[in-house]
Amino acid sequence: MRSPLPTHLDSLVNQIVCGDALAICTELPKAFVDLLILDPPYNLTKTFGSDTFREMSLADYEKWFEGWFAQMLPTLKATATLCICGDWKSSAALHRVLERHVIVRNRITWEREKGRGAKANWKNASEDIWFCTVSDNYYFNVDAVKLKRRVIAPYRENGLPKDWEETHEGDFRVTHPSNLWTDLTVPFWSMPENTDHPTQKPEKLIAKLILASSREGDLVFDPFLGAGTTAAVARKLDRRFVGIELDEAYACMAAKRVEVAEFDRSIQGYSGGVFWERNSLNMQERQTKVDLSLQPALFEKPLSDKARVKQRK
Repeated sequence: MRSPLPTHLDSLVNQIVCGDALAICTELPKAFVDLLILDPPYNLTKTFGSDTFREMSLADYEKWFEGWFAQMLPTLKATATLCICGDWKSSAALHRVLERHVIVRNRITWEREKGRGAKANWKNASEDIWFCTVSDNYYFNVDAVKLKRRVIAPYRENGLPKDWEETHEGDFRVTHPSNLWTDLTVPFWSMPENTDHPTQKPEKLIAKLILASSREGDLVFDPFLGAGTTAAVARKLDRRFVGIELDEAYACMAAKRVEVAEFDRSIQGYSGGVFWERNSLNMQERQTKVDLSLQPALFEKPLSDKARVKQRK
């Protein structure tokens, strides 16, 4: 039999639980989550480690999602924010369920430039994030997620830059974020954050969600942790976290990424308090760097007490 989860929140904070989130969600503490980042399997047949999710009808997917999503709502504070990931096949079902339980405030669409081309259809190159809150009393820090863009048409007023600045690296404007994100890079082989998880989200994407919707010290909960992007980014941005991951190998990988985040706080595409366009990456000043030659060795070390995985099977 599976041992129960700790009943005291302090025993869960900054921990990765290896187990089935759908089976243990009712054992979680009440009203402890400031930000829920939910990245469940999309309505596609896909293998995640030792487990396979199989595509179903949209109606069945909606029923499946609502069945466990409603049970997670008691974990949220009255001021909590929710960010729920989906693709075009699952997004409509997610929206219908979310409207019945929380306040849907926006749909973010982000460009995922990786993927195979299609000969008889449009290439699938985008995903959605539903931005929701439990109530009208919620936190949102727009200044923490502004985007630094190159100025294409540098307008001047009385000879001075209008809403942009001149630097020795070029002309830039810091702009408000929109719900269309085209500045992301899906992790690939040469990026330190890359893993072999089939649906890994970019650290830059998760950083936007965390910075916009939580304060330092707030608790971020990810019940489908995967390779650990949410936990690693939360650590880098001085938030607390709780993660649940079904596959033991991915849970250990996530724990090791949290260890690495203790000394490497860099997030590709984010520096100086702003997010940068992809074509400006060479101009960013990295706060810290990970020696890529050491990366494999880091993931072969045993887990420390700070990054242990709690087995819940």
